[in-house]
This record gives sequence, structure tokens and C-alpha cells, in this order.
Amino acid sequence: MFSKAIISLVLAASALANIFTTAPVASTTFTGGQQATITWQDDGLTPSLTSFGPALVGIYVGNANQQTLLQTITASVDVSTTSSIVFTPDGTIGPDGSDYFIRFQSLSLKDATNAQYPAEAFSAKFTLTNMTGTFNSTIQAEINGQSTAPIGATASSSATGVTSAKLTSATTSHATSASSSAKATSTSSTGAAGKVGVAGVACFIGTAASLLGAALF
Repeated sequence: MFSKAIISLVLAASALANIFTTAPVASTTFTGGQQATITWQDDGLTPSLTSFGPALVGIYVGNANQQTLLQTITASVDVSTTSSIVFTPDGTIGPDGSDYFIRFQSLSLKDATNAQYPAEAFSAKFTLTNMTGTFNSTIQAEINGQSTAPIGATASSSATGVTSAKLTSATTSHATSASSSAKATSTSSTGAAGKVGVAGVACFIGTAASLLGAALF
């Protein structure tokens, strides 16, 4: 089952910040097979959204050290010129639950602490309902092995079944490159010790007040 993403090309108010995910947040529930919206904005920290640039965006599960890509929402979206994505969660990627999160992986910027890995940013964990899939033992072990530390490492994942996405422009928007959406169930592990920095942790926690606070993991 393939998902289709509609990327709303909204001009960001400022390019001097990293990704702060405003939806989904911890209280968000998305429904498998129904349209959902991911939104983000500047968080006032570095690196800049312009530096972060084009990013792969997907639904993941896992812990601070191991993460699995379940669905590629878009293979490339410029986070400095776009602030929202409308997509349809694939109901077959897993069961009902609150272990899901969005990960942004820069296609150009490297991790500030380890240039071997890409820069990343995270949403809070959110809930998916109307789901018909299951997690295999490897993925479930990742979830069960959640760390109390924030997600701070890079996971390399693969995606299959890529389909083309439709782009629509808003009144205050300008065009960016086309993107793709896909589903994947590939386990990924990491060797990176750190993340993009406070900004990556803040996006994962999902609230501005938690930018320097404790993580959900």
C-alpha cells in the first residue's frame, strides 16, 4: 500500500533556525489511511534551516541508538522553503500505538559532532490508530530498548516502493523540487555518538519549553 504526499510549499518566515516540529506533538493521533499534516517552524537555534536544506522525512520507531524507517513520507523536501507536508499514513506499517515519530534527515548537512553522519531532527512520539500491521521481533526489540537519553544517533535506512508526490503551492509559497513517498521496513543501527545538537533534541521532544530539557526516550 503506497502513500501519497502533498507538500505545501510555504515560505518560511526566517531561515535562521533549525527544525522545530509543531505537528505531530505528543498528544497527536494520526489515523492510518487518512490524510495527516506535518508542520515545522524555526526554533531560533543553529544550524539554519537553509543549512539543513533538503531532507528525507519519514515515520520511524526505535530508540536513541537504533531506529527503523517504516514509511518514507518524502524523499526530498527543502525545509527552509517549505513548512508543511500533507500525507497519508500507511496503515500496514505497524500496529496501533504511540511509538511512532517523524525524523528529518538532511541530504546535505552533516552532524555537527560527527561528519560521518547526516544532521537530523525529530518530532515528539505520536499515536497511530486504524493500523493493521505488526512489528517483527527486531523492531519490537528496538522499541523495548528505549533509552532515557534523547535520540542522538544516526540510522541508515532503505526505502522501497517509491511513488511520485504531488506538489501544491500556497499563496505565500514558491516552488521547490518534486519529492517522493514510499513505505519501508528496514532496520537501521547507528554509530554516531551525538546529534545535530540541542535543536535535534528539541524537535524530538516536541515542545519549545523542552528545548534543553529531558527527552521522551
